[in-house]
Amino acid sequence: MTGSGSPSLRDQLVPWEHHTGDGFAVRGWHSPPSGRPVIHFIHGNGMCGLVYEAMLSRLARDYDLFLSDVQGHGNSDHGGAFRGWNRTAEICLDAWQQFAPLWKGVPVVGMGHSFGGVMIALMMGQRADIFDQGVLLDPVLFPPAMLRSMALLQLLGLSRRTPMARQAARRRDHWPDRDSAFKGLRGRGIFRGWQDRCLQSYVTHALRDDTDGVTLRCRPEREAEIFGSSPRRLWGTLGRVSAPVLMLHGADSYPFVSDAARRLPGVMPGIAVERMPGGHCFMQQDPESAAERVLAALPSRHRAA
Repeated sequence: MTGSGSPSLRDQLVPWEHHTGDGFAVRGWHSPPSGRPVIHFIHGNGMCGLVYEAMLSRLARDYDLFLSDVQGHGNSDHGGAFRGWNRTAEICLDAWQQFAPLWKGVPVVGMGHSFGGVMIALMMGQRADIFDQGVLLDPVLFPPAMLRSMALLQLLGLSRRTPMARQAARRRDHWPDRDSAFKGLRGRGIFRGWQDRCLQSYVTHALRDDTDGVTLRCRPEREAEIFGSSPRRLWGTLGRVSAPVLMLHGADSYPFVSDAARRLPGVMPGIAVERMPGGHCFMQQDPESAAERVLAALPSRHRAA
């Protein structure tokens, strides 16, 4: 939904492609470089960057955008088995470094939602100079005890039995058309409370046309692979993040996200943590408020003149 005949966010962006050393390509979209600061954005599991176009369109008034779709999401290749959280963060780093010269000399903000928030945090821990500031939107930062349990399940070959992985594996992935998909998803599961225009962005960008309808771009088994795995050395890596970080988390999100919000100030001295109304996808429930809160948190030197 673009409304008033205005161009969609995708119409304002340029596609990009990066060939990984793992034999597949990842892709995404970016603004034509304008000399303004840039926000590097990574989506949540099962989504893609353009799903967040309501929030991102507001940010695009002040910032250039670089949207990165990870393996098996958006237009990126499925690429066989999921390469893991840490390797995915390395691939995101490699892709950004290919295009970073387009924004040489301007501030760079790393921002991500859910799985994407963890990617941004891992990138910042791997390379201290990669972003001037980080913004984590309800990142799924599993607490240490949960990580140990997940690692044991992976060792025993039982990782697909976690509740989130089982739910993802059962996800419906095909509809006769986008209108049917919109009606079938509206108000259900993770989409509960989403504004209609945000759900429309999901239906438009997270589904692809096929011979007899539309299908999820991210296969349910890929989403389940991610939910059934976990990052290595997560909290140690978080402790190496030196740039300022803002974490926004939903008041009604997963309990372990609130647990992470309490733990993070003791691990990352440069972090500010704030709670937002809504759930895990609060930025899809109220994209304007989420965008304005992000903009307010960025130093004035990051704002367009």
